[in-house]
Amino acid sequence: MEDISPPATPPSFNYTGPSPIPTPTARPSHRVRLNTEDSIYLESQLGFDEEQLAHLRHMKQSFQQLSPAQKQFFLYEIINCCDNSQLTYLNELIAPRLKIDFLKELPIEISLHILTFIDDPKTLARAATVSTLWNSLLKDEAAWKALCMKHQYRRRNSSICGGELLEPPAQRLNFSYREYFKRKFNVATAWAQGGKVKVVDDGFGDGLVTSLQYDDRYIVIASDNHRIEVFYTSSGEKVRTLEGHEGGVWALQFKGGEKHDPDRILVTGGCDRDVRVWNLESGELLHVLRGHHSTVRCLKMKDKKIAVTGSRDTTMRVWDIQRGTLLHVLLGHQASVRCMEIHGNTLVSGSYDSTARVWDLRTGRCLHVLSGHDTQIYAIAFDGHKVVTGSLDSNIRVWSAETGQCLTILQGHTSLVGQLQLSGSTLVSGGSDGCLRVWDLQHYECIHQISAHDNSVTCLQFDDRRILSAGNDGRVRLWDIKQGRLIRNFTLSAKTVWKIQFTDTKAVVLMQRKRSNNSDEGKTVMEIHDFDFETVEDYSTTSSHMVVDTT
Repeated sequence: MEDISPPATPPSFNYTGPSPIPTPTARPSHRVRLNTEDSIYLESQLGFDEEQLAHLRHMKQSFQQLSPAQKQFFLYEIINCCDNSQLTYLNELIAPRLKIDFLKELPIEISLHILTFIDDPKTLARAATVSTLWNSLLKDEAAWKALCMKHQYRRRNSSICGGELLEPPAQRLNFSYREYFKRKFNVATAWAQGGKVKVVDDGFGDGLVTSLQYDDRYIVIASDNHRIEVFYTSSGEKVRTLEGHEGGVWALQFKGGEKHDPDRILVTGGCDRDVRVWNLESGELLHVLRGHHSTVRCLKMKDKKIAVTGSRDTTMRVWDIQRGTLLHVLLGHQASVRCMEIHGNTLVSGSYDSTARVWDLRTGRCLHVLSGHDTQIYAIAFDGHKVVTGSLDSNIRVWSAETGQCLTILQGHTSLVGQLQLSGSTLVSGGSDGCLRVWDLQHYECIHQISAHDNSVTCLQFDDRRILSAGNDGRVRLWDIKQGRLIRNFTLSAKTVWKIQFTDTKAVVLMQRKRSNNSDEGKTVMEIHDFDFETVEDYSTTSSHMVVDTT
């Protein structure tokens, strides 16, 4: 930490009794007032006689009667008579008196306002060590609230906030902007430098990982070996294996786990054409839903009551997963249904027939057919107003969900656009050309073009600060979304990266690594990256950027 010379509070120079009088080895911090009652004491300590004491009093009175210019000349002559030890003593006596604690001199409201202009948290932390007054001022919430706003540490429904932080500050008990900022800043630092990593390399069996979802309690993984694996998020410990599917499991989603709705319901589908509904807490199979005639390729849950599945049989089915019954069969696509999204009571789907469709979930009616792509649609994003589709034709199309009209065509990728995510007015796309593109959908402009990977982008996710991407080159990389620059390689290169997902404080990466340097045989490995741990604030540029725990 940088050394800061604290503004000293001027000492009291009232003589208070028989404390030691200055000697070459013991210098006082109090100025001596030559009072009559002290004469005997001074005479015995310093050897002054009455005549000398009277002379000193006379000199003091004479000095006080001089003009400012005369006083300066008098001091100049006195200082010229001093040796080095006496000059050192004068410096120690004078220097603290020339320092002014400007925050102490100002009204407290102005002092607090001044502190809100400091936008560097390390400066604030160092300032808190300057003096007791500064420390007490920096316990005020105003400066830290302003710092939260400057760093855009907004409250979000995420693991870092927790349920108790989702209410307005006035409705939260014991909420501290200072502690909130400290935690958010430490988490951001860990994202940039590397967090604590838990490596799990057993419990998967052989097979391709097809699906991943996690929350603050469970990580759920599906693969083409018929199995669904459930792990604890905090420890990486395996909870159970869900068995029952007779073919590869290609899609899953679960809902629940909220403070007001703790029970989690999981829906899975795959090559055996069945849709299975599970109680994720207990592992109990609740329903087996049959009706599809080919592989269930994608699925989405509206909530814990309604789920929609899309199949290679060209149909989609809407299920009541509480009762285990079929509500609607959605007909219209002429080829495999590849992707879908739900927002409210509206469903959008993309198909290998090169069209997307907009559906009313309540009635099962098709509202719009979105035609325009030349070849298969591989990715779709939907925010309730805009539908965005990515295709093998290398184009991205933006549609109005209300009218079904194509609003614009976003061009730039040179091959298949297989990855899309939409949040607010920001769209991020990933293509088989290895590029990431960040788009502004207010102006339909490309903000950043990032040459991210040497091969296809296979996974991506972003929030308001960062993009995490994975590619067929076996690399996982972290990017600054505002500047479009690489922050760091997120993990060591792998043979294949299956899936990635992150929240504010954690990230999960599923990949295949070589079993040994001498073998091309691979094994599935899961890394759980934790960015919310206390020791992260001790990071420095010379320290290790990653702490790995393989226990």
